[in-house]
Amino acid sequence: MDKHRLIDEAVARLGKCLADVPFCALEPGARSAGTTPEGPDWVGSFRVDGEEETVLLQADTSGQPRRAREATNALLRWNSLYPGAIRVFAAPYVSPDAAEILGRASIGYVDLSGNCRLSFDKVYIRIEGRPNKFVQRRDLRSLYSPKAERVLRILLSEPQRGWKIKELATTAGVSLGQASNVKRLLEDREWLQQREDGFGLTRPDRLLDEWSENYNYRKNETRDYYSMDAASQVETKLASMCEELGLTYAVAGLSAAWRLAPHVRYQRAMAYVPEVSDELVNRVGLKPVSSGANVMLLVPYDEGVLAGSQMIDGIRVTSPVQTYLDLRGFRGRGEEAAEAVLREVIKPTW
Repeated sequence: MDKHRLIDEAVARLGKCLADVPFCALEPGARSAGTTPEGPDWVGSFRVDGEEETVLLQADTSGQPRRAREATNALLRWNSLYPGAIRVFAAPYVSPDAAEILGRASIGYVDLSGNCRLSFDKVYIRIEGRPNKFVQRRDLRSLYSPKAERVLRILLSEPQRGWKIKELATTAGVSLGQASNVKRLLEDREWLQQREDGFGLTRPDRLLDEWSENYNYRKNETRDYYSMDAASQVETKLASMCEELGLTYAVAGLSAAWRLAPHVRYQRAMAYVPEVSDELVNRVGLKPVSSGANVMLLVPYDEGVLAGSQMIDGIRVTSPVQTYLDLRGFRGRGEEAAEAVLREVIKPTW
């Protein structure tokens, strides 16, 4: 969104938030020339019980935490020029983390999605929970593209570790530019910060949560089969045949969760196999079906899906993070298993 249009709409939104307060009104104001660093983006005033109060508004096209913090610092710098002024941040959508940062600094906010928090004199207005009407799909596509996800898997596999950008790119198998872009997007959210040993995650929980909301295991090519054998027997046969044929594989979903958090129960085998051949299917004893399947083989949409897989009791299993992501797409038992893996395997590493 154009910055000047954003400022105009934010001021209108500010006035709308105050419309129902009988003793308060927003007076006309002026946009700062060129919206330069020398002053706030908009300067106006509130009239409260006949008394005039100066209001400063700083706007940004992103309401992510880092942008909110930068705006906070700018608004606080202008205290000497506008002593006692009411300070407000505006964006198309202010994230909950950003709202928390602003609240700690006693700075109000409005967003064009309908959320706001304003507190001054006798006025306290708070509206939250309105969904983001300006979801930055481009931003999400960049952070959760197949190549970017390779970087996220590496970061979440060792959340306490510090990284150098070249080392991270090499480990993830992506370009320096790709790794740098992921780093920037995570810094905007303040989920990553610089440390003595490089940079590392600060909020792996927020990253995994947002990723799971933007992930669907059906991005993989799925193939359904039926077997007379129990799920565990199918997995043993599959592992043996893949090793014999020199094929990469990893059991996934509930099959993986059962090995990572053993109290999980399941009846349907699931595994990633990049190359599903007729020979493999026949030797494992699988019959293609359109309904009633008890075996699902997935051809991964990207090789990064198998990163971090591990051997457990002779069977290769997807990483805890990948297992969690896949399970979040299965209602009921899958979601329960995902929470078990999160609670018992992933969170202890944070």
